[in-house]
Amino acid sequence: MSPFLPYCRQMDTTFYIELTLRTINGLEGVAKFFVGNDRARAHEVFRKLQGSSDINDDDVMYLSFMETNNGLPLNIEMMRCTLDEFGENSKIITKELFKMHALS
Repeated sequence: MSPFLPYCRQMDTTFYIELTLRTINGLEGVAKFFVGNDRARAHEVFRKLQGSSDINDDDVMYLSFMETNNGLPLNIEMMRCTLDEFGENSKIITKELFKMHALS
């Protein structure tokens, strides 16, 4: 058994949507939207977003539905979107987060 194990605390599972852009330096994560600890509810938010799951090397903007469990990230689902779609997605995410936090 590791001598550090007693000092490690159990971390919650969290979910977030990450915006990644293709830049001259490669793919770079530029924003994260925390969407809670409830997988079903967080995935419901991601499913409302505009974009396409048909991803190719020419795409420049991606949204990823991510899970972090005990500090380790896991990409659950990914889509590409245009700048206009991302603008609408920002509205959707903001509206859903408001519903989660203000109306719950």
